[in-house]
Amino acid sequence: MNIVIALIPAVMWGIMPLVVSKIGGKPRQQIIGTTLGALLFAIGVFLFTNPEYTTTILIASFVSGAFWSLGQMNQFRAFTQVGVSKTMPLSTGMQLVGTSLFGVFAFHEWGTTSKLVIGFSALALIIFGIFLTSYQQHKDENSGQNMKKGLITLVISSVGYVGYVVITQWFNISGWDAILPQAVGMVVAGLLFSIKSSEKRFTKQTWLNMIPGVMWATGNLALLFSNKLVGIATGFSLSQMGVVISTIGGILFLGEKKTKKELVLVIIGVILVIIGGTMIGIAKS
Repeated sequence: MNIVIALIPAVMWGIMPLVVSKIGGKPRQQIIGTTLGALLFAIGVFLFTNPEYTTTILIASFVSGAFWSLGQMNQFRAFTQVGVSKTMPLSTGMQLVGTSLFGVFAFHEWGTTSKLVIGFSALALIIFGIFLTSYQQHKDENSGQNMKKGLITLVISSVGYVGYVVITQWFNISGWDAILPQAVGMVVAGLLFSIKSSEKRFTKQTWLNMIPGVMWATGNLALLFSNKLVGIATGFSLSQMGVVISTIGGILFLGEKKTKKELVLVIIGVILVIIGGTMIGIAKS
């Protein structure tokens, strides 16, 4: 049962990109919808928990949530540039590299020689996996430009995601205490990011995208439980498995085209990212 709970984040986070892509809408509509869904879920959790708030917790969690919106909106943009099946392994790999390096240099994780060897070997595998998943067999001017745009977008996205994780870690804030102020920060940032857009903020797609927002929040809550049930290392490693669902789902359910060679390299790349993520989980333990 514990492992089932620990797999919920992977399932929720793996399916979420597929649901968002099926619902459609522009990235700004998608980010508003998902953040509103996350806020609705956070309010529900707040009613059944007893969080302890200080000024630091409220401000840091709010800023952390704003960084999440930066990361998520740019991930949505990348879906339109390179597709879900390329975006998710690239995004997951970049996040793992970013959070791990920050953990080593800022928080002095991997404190032994063996953990450093495991950790940096994991990063090498992840980086190689990222390289494989970004491979394009038949390049034309348009696809090459989209890939460049997608990579730049995902670097910005990863900065957002790393900031989201690192800020609460820096201030040693419990995930339970952070849930509601983070969600408020997500919504406010999502609305601010859409100010200059000429597109309507609130459409049918905006409201429907509350569903993947609730899915993301469910995965986040399940991760808090799984960290207690199976440990942070195992919970973290299992949560990375969502990249398999989203990558395969992008190809099978969203109809994203791959040549045989690209498909093989994407599968190998995803496996390397998962192995690297698991090794990082071991190094964290």
